[in-house]
Amino acid sequence: MEKPQNPQTGGSFLIESIDTAKIFTRENFSEEHLEIEAMVKEFSLEKVRPQKAAIEAFDQDLSLKLIREMGELGLLGIDVPEEYGGMDLDKITTAIVAESLAHSGCASFVVTWSVQTGIGALPIVWFGTREQKKKYLPKLVTGEHIGAYGLTEATAGSDALSGKTTAILSEDGKHYILNGEKIFITNGGWAQVYCVFAQVDGNKFSCFIVDRDTPGFSVGVEEKKMGMKGSSTTSLIFNEAKVPVENLLFKVGQGATIAFNALNMGRIKLAVSDLGGSKAVIKVAVNYALERRQFGQPIAFFDTIIGKFSDMAVRTFASDSMIYRTLGLIQEAINKLDKSDPHYYIKLGEALESYAVEASMVKVFGSESSGEIIDSALQVLGGNGFIEEYPMASVYRDTRIDRIWEGTNEINRQIVTGYMMKKALMEEIPVRDAIRGIDSFMEQGLSQFKAEILPQECRTIEIGKRMALYIFNEALCKFGQDLKHEQQLTDILADIFTDIYTAESTVLRAIQILKNDKQAEAVTAVAKIYTAEMVLRLLNKSLTAVNGIYGGKTTADVIEKLRKFQGNMVLSTDIIGLKRKLAEYLYSKKDYPF
Repeated sequence: MEKPQNPQTGGSFLIESIDTAKIFTRENFSEEHLEIEAMVKEFSLEKVRPQKAAIEAFDQDLSLKLIREMGELGLLGIDVPEEYGGMDLDKITTAIVAESLAHSGCASFVVTWSVQTGIGALPIVWFGTREQKKKYLPKLVTGEHIGAYGLTEATAGSDALSGKTTAILSEDGKHYILNGEKIFITNGGWAQVYCVFAQVDGNKFSCFIVDRDTPGFSVGVEEKKMGMKGSSTTSLIFNEAKVPVENLLFKVGQGATIAFNALNMGRIKLAVSDLGGSKAVIKVAVNYALERRQFGQPIAFFDTIIGKFSDMAVRTFASDSMIYRTLGLIQEAINKLDKSDPHYYIKLGEALESYAVEASMVKVFGSESSGEIIDSALQVLGGNGFIEEYPMASVYRDTRIDRIWEGTNEINRQIVTGYMMKKALMEEIPVRDAIRGIDSFMEQGLSQFKAEILPQECRTIEIGKRMALYIFNEALCKFGQDLKHEQQLTDILADIFTDIYTAESTVLRAIQILKNDKQAEAVTAVAKIYTAEMVLRLLNKSLTAVNGIYGGKTTADVIEKLRKFQGNMVLSTDIIGLKRKLAEYLYSKKDYPF
């Protein structure tokens, strides 16, 4: 683990030294990125936010009008090739639009747009034939047609590949006959084009493009939902539905490839929408707290409220850092591909899958951070947070679904640890070499490790990686491939991996900013707070993990090993004092400041 070459695949952060890692952050946005960000924020604040109440009252005509306006701005075709009416821009731009649109505070509209440009269109972009792309993409890009995606069934949610919808080739070979039902379909009632998954010949999971006017196909009633009330959610019903054979997407039996590639990008887009929403919520809550007075002063200056706002800012900065780091890694991999290659989009999907670990970590951390931040913001508003005329009640309801769709957070934690197991056992990344080097690093390399900026935080993260590798190895030695069945343990491992990745992303971004001496004190506070609190979480989870591995009979050698990690990791950081300084900076900006 002594400064290895980056293997250029997901999970490498665990064996790559922090002093060799380079990350992409929002501070690296190009002029074009910044122009698009400004344009979308303007659209969000001037076109969407003022009409949120009408959208939430399920005004279909208004929502679709706004979608078409986004089409006129080119914002429905960011990932679509120019020859089909799109802009064919990078994944960074896709994320910027998602984040900026969330500043509208109208999650219902954001999800309508997200499905339209994501899972509703990307399967055709990536896997469609030239004829399919020519037929469907131009109208999706303008918003003339709305797209949707049919995967979930009553008995196939997280286990999506076990769906019971069937597709049988007709005797004349001209149609696939689909029977079954899909549920919880976003855009279901408004769409004209659906990417639907079904089993061919009983067990060949495949994908089909289904037109709304397909004989035997119908759309169910609108669901009454806890949140996202301005979006369409229905079932899709197939009763001897006749889908032309030319509407098979990609190949028979390749539905899983289509589904998972779309979900990997969808997870990142969800997290980045949560990021934009979190920033908007912080602004509302800060301004409320500075104006609301109790006991003779604004409530913002009570110490417990100071702590809340600091926590909100730290989690948002951390989420921002890990999201754009992940997008930078994915974009770097995509940039190496040849667009003239007939298998370009297959290889693009492989690039996305190679960072499935990071995509799932981003989804879990982003959605759970959003939930915590909105909960804290509602608490700051007190009784007014519970009243519908204030903005927090609807936002609170809307964010709850984010921990469920795009794969539940439970499933995504299993993906994180599962892929790390695969990469370790298949030697996609040199985990075994890194494990063998733990003792030498702790005995010799630790004293030689130096970092110019935030040295204690960098050092602690390096030790944290070794501790994570040690526990991961202990778990693999005890359970082998059966570790995947020890779900409470794999959840803990996923949280450990995620915390390390997030802390490192936060510190690396802070170092980049501090090199230019911008916002120095506040950024330093964020990096120090997150790392110090990360250490406490890691130590707690690590002890829980080893006691689980050994059934409460942890050996003295293992305990001693953990104590050595602990002794070198714990930081004497004044977390409370730093939070006061950070809140002061936040209040001076009256907005999320980074």
